[in-house]
Amino acid sequence: MNYKIYLSIFFLFVTFNLARGQNVTSPDDLLKQARIVAFDQKNYPLAISLMKQGIAKSPDYSDLHVFLGRLYTWSNKLDSARTEFTFVLNKHPDYEDASFAFGDLEYWNHNPEKALGLIDNGLKYHPGSKDLSFLKARVLHDVRKDREANIILNKLIKADPKNAEVRAFAAKISDKSASNKIGISYDYIYFDKQFNTPWHLAEVDYTRQTALGSISGILNYANRFNSNGLQYEIDAYPHISRVFYAYVSGAYSGNEGVFPKYRSGFSLYANLPESFEGELGFRYLYFTGATWLYTASLGKYYKNFRFNLRTYLTPSNNSISQSYTLSARYYTGGSDDYFSLSLGTGVSPDDPRNIILLNSGNNYKLRSNNISAGYRHTIKNNIIFINASLDHQEYQFQTHGNQLDIGVGYQKRF
Repeated sequence: MNYKIYLSIFFLFVTFNLARGQNVTSPDDLLKQARIVAFDQKNYPLAISLMKQGIAKSPDYSDLHVFLGRLYTWSNKLDSARTEFTFVLNKHPDYEDASFAFGDLEYWNHNPEKALGLIDNGLKYHPGSKDLSFLKARVLHDVRKDREANIILNKLIKADPKNAEVRAFAAKISDKSASNKIGISYDYIYFDKQFNTPWHLAEVDYTRQTALGSISGILNYANRFNSNGLQYEIDAYPHISRVFYAYVSGAYSGNEGVFPKYRSGFSLYANLPESFEGELGFRYLYFTGATWLYTASLGKYYKNFRFNLRTYLTPSNNSISQSYTLSARYYTGGSDDYFSLSLGTGVSPDDPRNIILLNSGNNYKLRSNNISAGYRHTIKNNIIFINASLDHQEYQFQTHGNQLDIGVGYQKRF
């Protein structure tokens, strides 16, 4: 009786494996299996072996050659990858995926001219390809042709406003699409209790794009406590790599009390996967003594939105003072067309309206809550913006007051 059961199991095993063998040895199933092995297990040698089996069965199957080329790329076997992509494009010059994969290889291996040639060839057959167009914008950015890249990105955003990856990259290079930028802004600040007279702040700035990144000269004016003051500031955003860039700032004023005598700052930014951006940095203020503040932020692009959470930490003898701001933007068009809203606690050293409040003893440890909203809009190369904010501040122990700020500004790119 038992031998019959064993015989049945044996025949079932043989039948199953014959069927399974017929299934996985077809080129299509070998491609499916190779994708699973490559993406889920990161076993590129096994995936390459499976692709070679498929090509042996179907030598002209372009999908197999393209995926094999990708596997060689990920394995850093670049010449072998180029051979596979070239084989496909020689037979099918209109093969979009091969143009993209080959162009992507050359982009990441710092061959921008060759990458552009491959991408343009693909776009000749597929002018509406979003993947090829976005890759071209990234290559153009690498060769400092940000004006051309920005034109492509704006078209992509218009066609697909909820593409977070494209929007994040467009925001990164929007200011670089013009060689020069000038701007002017004004803020009127009213206090219901804390001060008897309003504050007036104005700013004039000029930004120039260089091979290393942007650099700005800024002249700040303020009228506070019935006193006038000027501050001279230089900001720069040096480019480090495709992932990293930095913020470097320094400022001086001879009108202490209206401005800090010295102000400086540094932040390192990282463009992270899934349209995230991270930042770590510090700010330094000197009034009659030095104050160090440390900052971190995390931003995320999602469809038409950008969210950002930021904190400032100020160590003191017995504690660490903290401030937090959560901000959001809703984009209505390009990178400079959006509504903004933010909620926060504490005082920011990057906020020229309230930076002076960090001067007096322990004021920065008192409670403060704020809400602000704004609108920014582009008309050709002209940018206009308006913002309003309301701060509820504990300016003395258990003594609160409100601060209302209305600001307007204009920028011109050329």
